[in-house]
Amino acid sequence: MENQQENERYSEYGESSCPFCCLQLLNIFAANEFAVAVPDAFPISPGHTLIIPRRHFSSLFDASDDEKAALMELLAEARERIRQERNAEGFNIAINEGSVAGQTIFHLHIHLIPRYQGDCCDPRGGVRKLFPDKTPNRQRR
Repeated sequence: MENQQENERYSEYGESSCPFCCLQLLNIFAANEFAVAVPDAFPISPGHTLIIPRRHFSSLFDASDDEKAALMELLAEARERIRQERNAEGFNIAINEGSVAGQTIFHLHIHLIPRYQGDCCDPRGGVRKLFPDKTPNRQRR
């Protein structure tokens, strides 16, 4: 018999086809009235976390002031937890908004990606590396 909590969902809002509207309570490690924090199912680095609003909407610009505050509160809480548990030395925080920006699940989610010394050969430039011709101070030959 399955654990009843495994079948309970974190939200009464949303769409049945949205994976973030159907998260299992078992996966949530932090929550508040408007948002939840869960480990990313396909982590870029150890501790990669998603901060997800309970209400279904695709853009940060559609969030209420209370939802924005709740998202930032959980982002800070998750950052501190990852720093303590995994000794992360830095973080990338990302939101992909719209399909041209890489959004594939159209339920807002904020990526909190821990960074560690030596996890890549040169972290300078961050997302600018997506567009190398627009990166300032690049070497030209």
